[in-house]
Amino acid sequence: MSSHGTLDVLGVPVAPLDLDRAAAHLEHALEQGRRVFVVTANPEFVMHARRDPRLLASPLLGVEQLVLPDGIGLVLAARVLGVPGFPGRARGRDLVPRLASIAAQRGLSLFLLGAAEGVAARAAETLRAIVPGVRIAGTYAGSADSDDDTVTRVLGARPDILLVAYGMPKQELWIARNLPRLESVRIAVGVGGALDYLAGDAPLPPAWLARAGLEWLWRLVRQPWRWRRQLALPLFLLLVLRERAAR
Repeated sequence: MSSHGTLDVLGVPVAPLDLDRAAAHLEHALEQGRRVFVVTANPEFVMHARRDPRLLASPLLGVEQLVLPDGIGLVLAARVLGVPGFPGRARGRDLVPRLASIAAQRGLSLFLLGAAEGVAARAAETLRAIVPGVRIAGTYAGSADSDDDTVTRVLGARPDILLVAYGMPKQELWIARNLPRLESVRIAVGVGGALDYLAGDAPLPPAWLARAGLEWLWRLVRQPWRWRRQLALPLFLLLVLRERAAR
């Protein structure tokens, strides 16, 4: 564990926070007026970060970078590496409604950016249904490669919390490039497929499968084209075991 309270997973500093602690941390940041760039990380993100130094760059000036353990692989890595008291996961799809609830209680607004055309708007309707009083400042699909267009939309809406769903690592790179221009945004989160789940476009895995940490298998069965991406998992495990042996 580093002095900053993070677990070093193959060079990526992961905060040992489960969903409840992550939500409390972000609410406290809002109270203190701090800005936070949230990464919901899984083993695939760690492997990307090892190849792309931009994902491991220093945090933006005046912005805290918080890497949360979205994937079960990061929790297992903590156990293999002998980190005591690692509490569990903070999945992006669970964090989104928690952030919406915090925003509603504090009179803050959210902007939903990314996913396929119409997905963010349908996800916003779900959030309005499950979180009474939540304010959605705007929704927009846009493109991860069209910064002027997307930034203009967000700037005009002036949200407090920004959810970006361009998939990893595009969403993290978009936030890193553009957050300095988005002065109203206090919390920016790369949420991956969370908007697809909220919109009903992607069915949730069975609860027993999620508890077993086999959501990756559920996604692979439903989206066989993902098999190349899943090759990162055995390599991640191999590197974690090598790290343990080295320690």
